[in-house]
Amino acid sequence: MSLRLGDIAPDFQADTTQGTIRFHEWMGDGWAILFSHPKDFTPVCTTELGYMAKLSSEFEKRNCKVLGLSVDPVENHLKWKVDIEETQNYPVNYPMIGDSTLAIAKLYDMLPADEPGTSEGRTAATNHTVRTVFVVGPDKKIKLHLTYPMTTGRNFNEILRVLDSMQLTAAHKVATPVNWENGDDVIIVPAVSDAEAKEKYPNGWKTVKPYLRIVAQPGN
Repeated sequence: MSLRLGDIAPDFQADTTQGTIRFHEWMGDGWAILFSHPKDFTPVCTTELGYMAKLSSEFEKRNCKVLGLSVDPVENHLKWKVDIEETQNYPVNYPMIGDSTLAIAKLYDMLPADEPGTSEGRTAATNHTVRTVFVVGPDKKIKLHLTYPMTTGRNFNEILRVLDSMQLTAAHKVATPVNWENGDDVIIVPAVSDAEAKEKYPNGWKTVKPYLRIVAQPGN
C-alpha cells in the first residue's frame, strides 16, 4: 500500500556517510526530512544537495534533522561530497544513506515494487521516480510527501516554508493561507468559536466571511 499523510513513517536501519543509523532513534523527539535523489555525480542532484547543505542550519533551528538517500553506495556519496562542496560552496554535513539494495526506496514507495533488487547498472534515467521528499513529525507520522520529475530540481525554500507552517499550526489553532510566508497573517480555523477566539486574540481579527477570519500570526 502507498504511504499516506498521517501514516507512521516506516522505521529502518541504514548505512550512511555518518555511520549506521536507526531512523526513528536517529530522529529523537524532533522533526525529520528524508529526501532522495536519483543518482550521485549528476547535475540537478548536485545543485539540490548543495542547497540543502546551505539550508541545514535553518532546519536545525527548527529542531528538524535532514537525511539524504540514493541507491548509490556510501563510498560514492563520500567521493561526490567533495564535488558538491567544490561547486556549490557548502559542505554536506547531513548523513546520506547508501540504499544499494533499494530496500528503503521500496519501503517508502520511491520506486515501483517490481524494481530489480540492486542498484547495479542503473542510470539517472531509470531512477526517475527517486526525487522524493518526506517530512516526518515528532510523532513519527508523515506530514508531507512530495515527488518531483527527473528534470526539475526541488525548491527547498518551499520545504522550509511548509515546515514553518506545520510547526505553527501544530502549536496553535490556525491554518496558513495561500502563499503564506513566516510572519504573515494566518487564518483562525473554523473549529475555534468566536468566543474562544476572543480569549486567544484579545486584539481582534478581521472577519471576511464567518468561516474566513484573518488574524496576526501568534507570537509576532
